Amino acid sequence: MTLESAESAEAAESTEAAEGADTTALAEAMRAVSSESAQPVADRAEALRATAEVLAAGSAPAHLVEATVATLGEGAPALLREDPWAVLGVPGVRPEHADAFARGLLGADCGPDDPRRARALTVWLLEQAALRGHTAVDLDTVRTGLESHRVPDAAGALAAVLGEGQVMAFQDEEPQPGAAPRKADAEDEEEPPVRVLLALDRLALAEESLADGLVRLMSTFEGDPVADDDTPAPDWAGAADAAPSPSAAALIRAAAESGLVLHTGGEAARAEPVALVEAARALGLRACVAAATEDSRRRLGDKGATTLSGLLVGGEGPGRADDGSLALDLLVVCDAPALDAETAATLVESLADGARLVLSGDPAELWSAGPGRVFADLLAAKSCPAVASRTPDFGPIGELVSGIGIGELLPAEAPDKEVVIITARDSAETAHRALQLVLDSIPRALGIPAEQVRVLTPGHGGPCGTRALNAALKQRLNPGPGSFGGFDPGDQVVHSPSPGTARPATVREGGPEGLVLDCEGQELRVPRDQVATAVRHGWALTAHQAAGRRWPAVVVLLPPEAAGELTRQWVYTAFSRAERHLSVVHAVGPALAQAVATVPAQPRTTRLRGVLTEQAADLQG
Repeated sequence: MTLESAESAEAAESTEAAEGADTTALAEAMRAVSSESAQPVADRAEALRATAEVLAAGSAPAHLVEATVATLGEGAPALLREDPWAVLGVPGVRPEHADAFARGLLGADCGPDDPRRARALTVWLLEQAALRGHTAVDLDTVRTGLESHRVPDAAGALAAVLGEGQVMAFQDEEPQPGAAPRKADAEDEEEPPVRVLLALDRLALAEESLADGLVRLMSTFEGDPVADDDTPAPDWAGAADAAPSPSAAALIRAAAESGLVLHTGGEAARAEPVALVEAARALGLRACVAAATEDSRRRLGDKGATTLSGLLVGGEGPGRADDGSLALDLLVVCDAPALDAETAATLVESLADGARLVLSGDPAELWSAGPGRVFADLLAAKSCPAVASRTPDFGPIGELVSGIGIGELLPAEAPDKEVVIITARDSAETAHRALQLVLDSIPRALGIPAEQVRVLTPGHGGPCGTRALNAALKQRLNPGPGSFGGFDPGDQVVHSPSPGTARPATVREGGPEGLVLDCEGQELRVPRDQVATAVRHGWALTAHQAAGRRWPAVVVLLPPEAAGELTRQWVYTAFSRAERHLSVVHAVGPALAQAVATVPAQPRTTRLRGVLTEQAADLQG
């Protein structure tokens, strides 16, 4: 054997030994990972089994098992045995269901005066209010709610609940219609009337954190750092002079001088925050514009634009700096009315001291699906510069919507049938006309395919609700057996994994593991156990589900039962979802014009305006 062959043989033996060692180590590592990953699966399986046992003991339906573990965690069995009314935190469970469950577990020991019951009912009442957008509720309203559920000594029960920390109490000035924000003045002789508000700790802390973060941005803003001799200072004045419109110039000047700026305007005005971001980048700043939805991001026309959710989780945008903050000097957030209190707090906490934040949006649109009315509260607080765009939305749809925004329902001049108003006698005729428009009239007369048309309606139930309309539209547009949890490939759906979240999508495929959705160009997998609760058909939507998105054609339904619930906000949002064509089928008579003229919005109780005003006053003092 030559030296070369001997060395080769030795090298081969060494390589085989190393590969053997590597294989052994890899096998051991894989077994360890397998063991570690198997443990959580085993723990969850045991939690499901034990939870099913507890629910059965209280005669609760078995279909609640998954939702109970998802809500209460793997400690659900022990928690429910210790406090049966904790089941009231599970979505879909009502007080009467929780009482029946508690009786099943506690027997004779179950009574209406149980402090655990009062605590659960208080939290439930506040959670129900949060679903309607409130971050706080008047004390008397909560007490009345407890009394309606037969809680003895509701006032005493509330006092006990407040001592436990999950619910917090605050004194708040009673709002005076049309009054400007009150400034602290040591010479005031009369104290303003106050009310006591109750809030869930998570919502109270979110609004406090949001106000604190906004004040931090305003107080730490010092403008751009002084440049050295070789680097010219950012020329904001020159950028404003070169802006594409007077409103864009005004926005650039405001952002040059403040750490927090509000910007209001319609669809056409969205070009102004984009112009600001482009100017900031040209001046050497790290700048980004974010939108509430993928469709809204696309409509901005900025290649660097992100979605807000993608920016916050790190999947889009510039990423994070070493201190964990977003690596940005300027962040512009469009669709600001969609910001709920908790999301807004997370957003502001992610910005570094000295950064600029611009919140831009159409103040006439519906407030967030989640609790709060952040953008409206900030505009009302008047604590920072606000730039109102003078760029109008053109065309028949733009003119109609602009009139609605100021409380006027004007006749629509639509020579090319951009706007069509159809009256109906009752709910049945309203639904029939809507289906006719989607399936025949709009595709035939305007060349817009049915899959590019959306139906918007005020609610989910009844003959004109989303459920009935989606069933009819599926039968005509994508008939099938519903092989995958009631869905077939090609179905238009809405993915709603949590309250207030709605993402339109198309079913791509399904199988034993669940559904695969095409969510605005992104693949989304929905596990089988979440399909029934998180996915709904989506040819017909509510206005809140449609917020932040637009379609080539939209059909808005106003059935008779909606007459008492209409608001200017709702009508404005629904009508402005259409890009090329809007059909309105209504059977509400004069209630439509009355709502536009006299019912601006459903009221929401929040604390942000007062907290921000107080903190800003303390800063100035």
